[in-house]
Amino acid sequence: MTAMAHRTPLTTEPQGHAPTLAACFIHFDVSFMLWVLLGALGVYIAEGLKLGPSEKALIVAIPILSGSLLRVPLGLLSDRFGGKRVGTIMLIALYGPLTLGWLSGDSITDLMAIGALLGVAGASFAVALPLASRWYPPEKQGLAMGIAAAGNSGTVVTNLIAPRLAASIGWQGVMAVAMIPLTIALITFVLLARESPRRGARPTMAQYLRVLRERDLWSFCLLYAVTFGGYVGLGSFLPLMLRDQYNVTPVMAGTLTALVAFVGSISRPAGGIVADRIGGAPLLSMLLGVIALGYAMCATGPSLPVVVVVLAVLMLCLGLGNGAVFQMVPQRFAREIGLVTGVVGAIGGIGGFILPNVLGQARAATGSFSTGFIILTSLAAGAVLLLRMLMASAQGWRGSWREAVVEADAA
Repeated sequence: MTAMAHRTPLTTEPQGHAPTLAACFIHFDVSFMLWVLLGALGVYIAEGLKLGPSEKALIVAIPILSGSLLRVPLGLLSDRFGGKRVGTIMLIALYGPLTLGWLSGDSITDLMAIGALLGVAGASFAVALPLASRWYPPEKQGLAMGIAAAGNSGTVVTNLIAPRLAASIGWQGVMAVAMIPLTIALITFVLLARESPRRGARPTMAQYLRVLRERDLWSFCLLYAVTFGGYVGLGSFLPLMLRDQYNVTPVMAGTLTALVAFVGSISRPAGGIVADRIGGAPLLSMLLGVIALGYAMCATGPSLPVVVVVLAVLMLCLGLGNGAVFQMVPQRFAREIGLVTGVVGAIGGIGGFILPNVLGQARAATGSFSTGFIILTSLAAGAVLLLRMLMASAQGWRGSWREAVVEADAA
């Protein structure tokens, strides 16, 4: 009798699990460090191989594209086999590109292969976040997803440390050193992460296909392409942009990128918390307007101090916007959270692939990044219009999805 009473809370509604949340944060943080590693080392790589503007953009964007495409299948695998099992295999797989980068990387072909394999790190989003999310009730989704996804602070760590290490041991040596935090993350994740009892029945293929026909899913995708795509795209490309446009040193370019990326990283949990209070859609609507304005200001080619301030505000709003989007996603799609996180994260990552290429192609064609920033301004303004239309036409976008979570858990 006593044993049964003791076990009962484990099978009822879970209210959270701090060790799993911490493990998911570390998984995402180290994965994000490795995902943007080529961007942080981009100045050294580009100058060593004499790359042009378009080639520079391609090298830093390939891991983003690869990681984005992998998010869907790995999200599905997470739903079917559990986030801990899939997440562990992903971390082990990352030793491959790091070893290849350490021992090779002497041509653009090598770098493209390394970047494609590093994309596994970017898919952590579709595994670590659902694993953490399933432990928390609807009213805490913004906080839980915000904390787990604050692992995008890996951008800060990489841009602070990698250029300095590369100045001493070369960028290929940095690839070898990166295996140290990877090993720490692997051990921590294996020891701390646990599957939530909230997982319930596995969705059928018919349920997955039905979700893929939902308008709300693709709306989330487009919005996340602007917010997360902006964050990861800028975080990867800024060292090269600052070097080319303002002629700063590689270390200074990395430091400035780390500074503005830090603002975006710490603001993501805040975005989830604020969205829990006022609603994700109203918050996101305001943020997208500021993002459009920030891109427009960058298009004017301001001085270095001014552009750093503008970029910091941009990253702040992009981070808050990321938190706002993923405060809404688990409320709207509770049961298929692995698949939905994978799809939304994939399109968001593709936005991050497009951004460096837009800026790189603009630089190659005109000698300036201004045209690229004008295009980004238009995309952010279009996202504002889309969200306003959704808020006007669908009551769910004003915060009535919580019931869907309850129904999914009861099913």
